[in-house]
Amino acid sequence: MEVKNLFEPTVKQEIIDRINKLSSDTPAQWGKMNVAQMLAHVQLPIAIAYGTHQPKGSFLLKIIGPMFKSKLWDEVPYKHSLPTDPTFIMTGSSRDFSQEKSKLLEMVNRFSEENITGERHPVFGKMTKENWSKATWKHLDHHLRQFGV
Repeated sequence: MEVKNLFEPTVKQEIIDRINKLSSDTPAQWGKMNVAQMLAHVQLPIAIAYGTHQPKGSFLLKIIGPMFKSKLWDEVPYKHSLPTDPTFIMTGSSRDFSQEKSKLLEMVNRFSEENITGERHPVFGKMTKENWSKATWKHLDHHLRQFGV
């Protein structure tokens, strides 16, 4: 799998086009989230990059996380239904599809090197702006595939 750089305008537009193919009744191919919950979920790692979301992470994850951080942007696809930080879990909450889609599109549109404020991920440690970009693309791609787009 080729991991792309979300800072590139054509790559960003591909992600935007894929998001725009979703509808409120697009079914998941795996996992527990509905499409609106997924749209809310994928905003949180972007918010970490923007410095507006700070998950605490467990003590153990903070110790071992830096050893595995390259998995965030390497060429190996994420496995389905991996465990996630409790603050990222959206199942059990009701989300408005249109509102979540608009918020995500705004976040992706303004995703740029200038808007990445954190050099340290609160769980995985130091990351370059390119790491943030590729990890963000890979996470978005994973969940857009989850919903068949």
